[in-house]
Amino acid sequence: MPEPSTAGSADRPDRTVARPRLTVSNVSKSFSGRTVVDVDSLTLGDHPIEGLIGPNGAGKTTLMRLIMGSLKADSGQIRLEREGQRPVELSRLPAHRIAQRGVVKTNQVITDFEGLTILDSLLLSVTSARREHPLRLLNGERATYEENRAAIDRQLAHFGLENTRRPALSAGEKKLVDIIRCLLLRPAVLLLDEPTAGLPGDVTQKVMDAVANLAADGTTCVIIEHDLDVIWNLCAQVTFMAEGRVLLRGKPSDIRQHKTVVESYLGQGHV
Repeated sequence: MPEPSTAGSADRPDRTVARPRLTVSNVSKSFSGRTVVDVDSLTLGDHPIEGLIGPNGAGKTTLMRLIMGSLKADSGQIRLEREGQRPVELSRLPAHRIAQRGVVKTNQVITDFEGLTILDSLLLSVTSARREHPLRLLNGERATYEENRAAIDRQLAHFGLENTRRPALSAGEKKLVDIIRCLLLRPAVLLLDEPTAGLPGDVTQKVMDAVANLAADGTTCVIIEHDLDVIWNLCAQVTFMAEGRVLLRGKPSDIRQHKTVVESYLGQGHV
């Protein structure tokens, strides 16, 4: 993949101090008697961008789904903490209420907005989040529409997407539209599940830069990614999971050299 730009590096300084945090306490989830998540304690948000890594079946995606409310934990608490606000126990809320609180996740499989043009799907995403209709342009709503459209145009230009009055065609293009959708929402917390899988190197770099910019503006970003160059270059903190448990947390440089990670996940060639 391309060399990381300054905008995408793990040591990019914050432009803001306050940062939302997710705290996971004694959370477990089992399917058919098999425990897939068993996390005693985990805090996400002490750093602008954090990574979740581990072998397939480690429980990473399931943990994200528990945070988002698309799955309910068998036990435990997941809380959202924001400066100046009372903590919110997400584990008690339905998925749509969690999204309203500003916790957003990209999708591994993109099925939303089939048949809509790229532009319409982005307009619908942004305006639905604000409970507005994208085509209403009367009086006071005009400014909001124009603001939304300007933000969309900036993202489309950043990613080099042209001819947006057509549906997204390839899986990679659908993934990119989903990422743009999440970026436009400017959430409190953004969970990214393999955001660069299937994307070419130049687009991967643009995704990294966009996520870094969002994080620098105060969004807490958490990434699952099997392209470990993305993790090492973008994240300030990495959590290593295996068999549903959090085994290690630390700086990327420490995690990638840890004996447990090398032997069970990376292999000697990745040190």
